[in-house]
Amino acid sequence: MRSFRSLYYGVRHRLDRGNGMKLKVMDGEVEMGGRYLSTLREANDLLHDRQALQARMEEDGYLLIRGLQKVENVKAARRVMVENLKANNQLNPDFPVDDAVPAEGARGRFMGGTKAITHTPEFLSVVESPEIMGFFEHFLGGPSLTFDYKWLRAIGPGDSSGAHYDVVYMGRGTRNLYTVWTPLGDVPYSMGPLVVLVGSHRFDKVRQTYGEMDVDRDLVSGHFSKDPVELVERYGGQWQTIEFAMGDVLVFSMYTMHGSIVNTSNRFRFSADTRYQLASDPVDERWMGETPIAHYAWTKTPGKMVSMDEMRKKWDV
Repeated sequence: MRSFRSLYYGVRHRLDRGNGMKLKVMDGEVEMGGRYLSTLREANDLLHDRQALQARMEEDGYLLIRGLQKVENVKAARRVMVENLKANNQLNPDFPVDDAVPAEGARGRFMGGTKAITHTPEFLSVVESPEIMGFFEHFLGGPSLTFDYKWLRAIGPGDSSGAHYDVVYMGRGTRNLYTVWTPLGDVPYSMGPLVVLVGSHRFDKVRQTYGEMDVDRDLVSGHFSKDPVELVERYGGQWQTIEFAMGDVLVFSMYTMHGSIVNTSNRFRFSADTRYQLASDPVDERWMGETPIAHYAWTKTPGKMVSMDEMRKKWDV
């Protein structure tokens, strides 16, 4: 396993060239470098210092770590996804397979729980790598585990994710639980990288209402908003994003509001979002075991689903 020190000194520092660029963030459009959107800051220089990492997580709600994963492992995991899409006629044959250009009519796909992909040695070599498990043992101060259920997405052109807390989907165990977003390929702004609302983990009223929701219990649509400007105007904070390279990871808390920039390219954007915690802490049973039950009620009873707009009015948030 590479040392945290070598990860810092070996990382190639990239200049951000996005200032002044207008990006489509969910259902809005905001300018990079302005009031509403700026760039994520790296945490590689803190990797040797557990207390500094925890302080940064408390301050920002996230940790951007460049080059944590081995690029060759990420490439292998990406290849499994690409070959699966090709076998299912989801790729345009007029382009190289590695470009992952969707076939006509092909849409983005959620592959979470698809063990034929998410439990291949190639995929597990990334999301259960010595590098990521070693990071959490260091960061959390003890033996750690990751959920058996794995989330994997192919985000198609025009797609994005609305703003949400992860706790509403997986909050039945410890709240000292972290998401790792791993791009399976380089993700420039045009391909729709993740965006986080810095400061949102301190939105007390949102945490006490929306943050106490359970989608399987309450049957409420999970996304809190698709309007990035509205959230900043109402609660403060600032959205942050960056262009990602293979090997990078973004770690964030259950109460960090996040979504994604719209994929304006002509390619699929591949990413995994997986969860990690201390092995000694309570675990949300929906995501563990040989065959996790996952979401057993949410979206499966459409006649009983409640809109987020209705609940936000009720909560006065």
